[in-house]
Amino acid sequence: MIALPDDDRVLSPHTGWTRAHWARVADAILDGAEGYASPAHSLIRYPGEPGGLGRDIDHLEGFTRTFMLASFRIAGDPEGTRGLAERYARGFAAGVDPQHPECWVRPDEHNQAKVEAAAIAVGLHLTRETVWARLSARTQQQTIDYLATFIGAAYPPNNWAWFRIIVSHFLESVGGPFSETDREEDFALLDSFDLPGGWTADGIGRNFDHYCGWAMPFYPMIWAQMVQDDPRHRARVARYQERLDDYLDDALHLIGADGSPLIQGRSLTYRFAAAAPAWAAAIHGGSRHDPGLLRRAASGQIRHFVEHEAPDADGILTLGWHAPWRGIAQNYSGLGSPYWAAKGMLGLALPADHPAWTTPEQRLPIDRGTFARAIAAPGWLATGTTDGVVRVVNHGTDHRVEGSLEPDAPLYAKFGYSTATAPVIAGAAVAEPLDGTVALMRDGLPSHRSGFVRGELGALDQETLIGSSTARAHWPIGFALTPDHGVSTHGGETSLGPLIDTVSVVRGGWEVRFVRVRSDAGDASAHDILRIGGWALTGDVVTRDAAWAQTPRLSSRVALLRGADAVASGVLVQDDVTPLAGRTAVPWVEVAPMPGEWQAFGILLGAASESDVTPIISDELAITWPDGVVTPLPPRLFL
Repeated sequence: MIALPDDDRVLSPHTGWTRAHWARVADAILDGAEGYASPAHSLIRYPGEPGGLGRDIDHLEGFTRTFMLASFRIAGDPEGTRGLAERYARGFAAGVDPQHPECWVRPDEHNQAKVEAAAIAVGLHLTRETVWARLSARTQQQTIDYLATFIGAAYPPNNWAWFRIIVSHFLESVGGPFSETDREEDFALLDSFDLPGGWTADGIGRNFDHYCGWAMPFYPMIWAQMVQDDPRHRARVARYQERLDDYLDDALHLIGADGSPLIQGRSLTYRFAAAAPAWAAAIHGGSRHDPGLLRRAASGQIRHFVEHEAPDADGILTLGWHAPWRGIAQNYSGLGSPYWAAKGMLGLALPADHPAWTTPEQRLPIDRGTFARAIAAPGWLATGTTDGVVRVVNHGTDHRVEGSLEPDAPLYAKFGYSTATAPVIAGAAVAEPLDGTVALMRDGLPSHRSGFVRGELGALDQETLIGSSTARAHWPIGFALTPDHGVSTHGGETSLGPLIDTVSVVRGGWEVRFVRVRSDAGDASAHDILRIGGWALTGDVVTRDAAWAQTPRLSSRVALLRGADAVASGVLVQDDVTPLAGRTAVPWVEVAPMPGEWQAFGILLGAASESDVTPIISDELAITWPDGVVTPLPPRLFL
């Protein structure tokens, strides 16, 4: 583990971390990069099996992403980082020279270079008086020429729109070419992704994950600095600042007491990039969120990973979550990709006397005790409990569009995600999902739910949430998952089944899940079996009962509460199927479906000491929770 300064529990009572801790981690990463630099320092050649985009992109990402981190370090301490600025300036001289043997892949040669062009533009913007000023006139012009190949070029219709905007505005600031038409198109696309509550979908569809934080709010605050003297952009800047604060109202509820972010969505190997939105709010300076709260959020997340040796003692970030785990990689992930974690270190661009560093830490929602929060845009029912775990029950996210019949993406379509568990994302259970599912078993295969219709989402009282959705059961025949962008498509046959209604009532660590298989003519089979899969629990797992597993910290349990008797139940135990350490246990229950009738199950992810008593459902349609609290249910959802 990286050697760190002593904790300061006066300034930072929750994490102990100060700016010195952050600087130490950044320096360790940058020193580690130096150890793998090419002779001209334009490429960082981390060792290992190359990523899906090849070694040239791996080496480019190694430079650009560590340069972004270096730019934060330099901007926040220009006098103390002269050597670092000189080192990266040398790399530019070779990287942008098309005749140099260590030159970079260009944006007009490979799409991924467009992403890296934005990292270059961010870094040079923040280091105009240090790195940019050190470049010769020839290298400055070659840098302009390199970045200009992105102007007018196409890109995927998602967060990549920000890459072209950032490059365009940096180019304009240094006398390079830009396109107002590009900017109009880019902002129009981004505006179409905006949703209430400050949320922004990452593209067309129900695309909600950490990109909503480490991309969508991050770049607007950098762009706001670029255009701060231009009155034409004043209203848009103010809108982005307000939306970021609105987003943080929800996002600050999605951090565990131990600092773990929600383990959901693609590109999880970026790790503490999840701290980016908190620092983005601190950077713009007018946030309604206390700077001590923002630092608590950010410091908690980076500390979580550092304590799990990511980066390791040599400053290396591997493909993984905590330890190296190649199964977390998407098809675009390479050896330099994990250094996008640099986004979560944006706060280092602020000087040591900034309020974000000097204000005492404030409590996160999870630090204040239990909470229940319905988050509308992604369709999540979020609860935090005294065990420090945040969990969401998902009725709105699948990285698809309503009505599609594609396979379930394990990082998006599960019914549950948390800060203490990871979905199964390796092995046979990816194509044939078990954890976090409501599925009909037909010919030995479970149905998928993607393309479901969202239903009601809200609170029944201060501690109890309710959400619903309806899915067309479908089976992608012969589907086999391959490394992808977090969601796979299926070109083969898809068999259709009946509609399945699901209503979740959530309180603390318990979810009471009501399921109704509709009696659609021609879609149901007399041989179908309804299977409910619980939380995937990874660690030192033991089985307590037929559908009940636990670790010393947590229990995962599925209990039949109402409906037909169980046909079968059990706990599936697997090795090496999540990025967390240990074996993974998934409890499950199978029952005969009762077409047109509601059946109910108790799904638990909670403290091991609180798992013995299950909720009870009365004939009056009320739930008595294990602590004795009674929650009446709205009959309209069960008609």
